[in-house]
Amino acid sequence: DDEDRGAPVLEEAELNKLVDGFKTKTLYVIVAVGALTGMRRGEIAGLKWSDFDPESKTLRITRSLEYTAEAGLQFKVPKSKRGRRTITIDDGLVGLLLKEKEKHLRIAAGVPATADVDLSLIKLPAEAMIFPSPDGTLTTPRHPSGITTMFGKYAPKLGFPGAQFKSLRASHGTLLLDKGVPVHVVATRLGHDPVILLKHYAKRTRKSDQNAAAVIAQLSRNLT
Repeated sequence: DDEDRGAPVLEEAELNKLVDGFKTKTLYVIVAVGALTGMRRGEIAGLKWSDFDPESKTLRITRSLEYTAEAGLQFKVPKSKRGRRTITIDDGLVGLLLKEKEKHLRIAAGVPATADVDLSLIKLPAEAMIFPSPDGTLTTPRHPSGITTMFGKYAPKLGFPGAQFKSLRASHGTLLLDKGVPVHVVATRLGHDPVILLKHYAKRTRKSDQNAAAVIAQLSRNLT
């Protein structure tokens, strides 16, 4: 699983700055999902509203959207059982997704954003995408390469010329490890093999070793 190998990793403050910088862009919620879940680009593009449970605050990952010259756009099941997972998300991201869903409900109902309507009476199509194509219907998938292109266009303008979309995933995983989240927990969240996670991420993070040194220093003080 080398899809985020070599991606520049951002510090926590940098990641927050990058996400905030996209607030005025149509890619904002996609970038927020990438930064706050560590999901792969294809997994994000493959999300349907049926995968989002605001009550349990979870996103279910059961497919990925991929493009090949031979087959075009198509959904694929994860290569391994690790890839099929349900991850917990925070209240802020739940709120962002609910606002996005409200926009889609209004589109489905054919009413403007200012109209006072009972959206609970509106139903989205069963196959409605969370991030549909801007040029299609609510069930038309958004091309993953378009996400990469738009991210690559705006990230440098925000002061991150080297950042790639997969930097969101790499930074998410590294940040969790730096915060002391156990490797197996981070691996499960990312759909990674723990061995591969250690191989690729351990050389990126130095804070965990610094944290370990601080703990040892505290122990040594207790001994004197």
